[in-house]
Amino acid sequence: MMERSRSESNGKMSNNSRAEILIVDDDATSRKILVHLLASAGYACWECENGAMALQTIREKQPALLLLDFDMPGLNGAEVLEHLRSDDDPAVAQIPAIMLTAHGSEESEVSCLQAGADDFVTKPINIAVLRARIETQLRLRSMRRQLERQKEELEQWRQNLERDLAAARLTQQSLIPQKPPALPGWEVATCYRPVIQVGGDIYGWLRMKDGRILFWIADGTGHGAAAALLTTLAKLLFHHGSVEHDTPASVMEAVNHDFRSTFGARSFMTAMCVAVDPTSGRASVVGAGHPPLLIARRSRATETIASLAPPLGLVEHPEFAETIVDLKPGDTFLLYTDGLFGSRKNKQPRVAPQRLEKMLDHNAPSADALLGQILSEAAPVKGEEALSDDLAVVAVRRLA
Repeated sequence: MMERSRSESNGKMSNNSRAEILIVDDDATSRKILVHLLASAGYACWECENGAMALQTIREKQPALLLLDFDMPGLNGAEVLEHLRSDDDPAVAQIPAIMLTAHGSEESEVSCLQAGADDFVTKPINIAVLRARIETQLRLRSMRRQLERQKEELEQWRQNLERDLAAARLTQQSLIPQKPPALPGWEVATCYRPVIQVGGDIYGWLRMKDGRILFWIADGTGHGAAAALLTTLAKLLFHHGSVEHDTPASVMEAVNHDFRSTFGARSFMTAMCVAVDPTSGRASVVGAGHPPLLIARRSRATETIASLAPPLGLVEHPEFAETIVDLKPGDTFLLYTDGLFGSRKNKQPRVAPQRLEKMLDHNAPSADALLGQILSEAAPVKGEEALSDDLAVVAVRRLA
């Protein structure tokens, strides 16, 4: 029945000592010997004489491992495992089982594994081999439980993150204008699409001390919640700067100073602002590392105004030069983030600035129509065509 090895007498205890093992065998002598040898090795053992009793015992008290004789009257080892593996309780269905069989053939080995056994040991049993296989199964069980715990922790972390992102999304939505400004003689259309619930792009408009309307847009480094925090700061800084300063260049200087004071050049954001006199149509443009302003003239000409200063936060005292343009009735200017250039998820080429200029429909009947036509080509929303970067666009048209 049993082969006793020299290693059995050394009395070493395993890391799985006191693991509970259920021994199921119709032969009483075999059970007693196994209980004695495994108990002396540090395991806690109890025994059953048949399969039906084993199933009842397991449901009352689950062992760490099952030693199961293949040939038994009534329910044999394969039938016992069939019941266990189909149990609704995952803890029962996944109990490690080592089959004990007197058949050493390859066909018998296959039968044991097909029945749901994790391993098998042939009789007469070498106790060293049995202990090694028990330890292997107990280690695998421990690793499985650890993975399950980690999975639960990861799921909890995911749920917490989802809640945090949902809260951040509501906060960011409150910062982004939900409807265009009431500006007689002008029309404003916008689009905002973060990659996830929150993004690193933001835009807005405000009235300056001299009556001009300052349209501004910013793109913070990174994505997600960290970038969203930058957008919150950006709105505060632009509004604070517009209160104390009366030119777009001085507003940008104030934003750069406060941003750099906060992060110390460890972070940066690109930005562009356009101060528009709603009566005359004269506008002053200032850019800091941002994609160029596009102007679609009613005359079908297209103009670009590049950013002349580095991104905000990189340089302590950059020079913010203003570019003056006159917007005529029917002219439209476009503020946007680089998400409009972004590569699509299906690896299609990025939209080059020159191509974006050609997408401008100078005959579009409204700012909404012009923006919609650009988005349909540069930033479609269908499945794999979706862009992989945050996107914000503001189109402003002077009405005829």
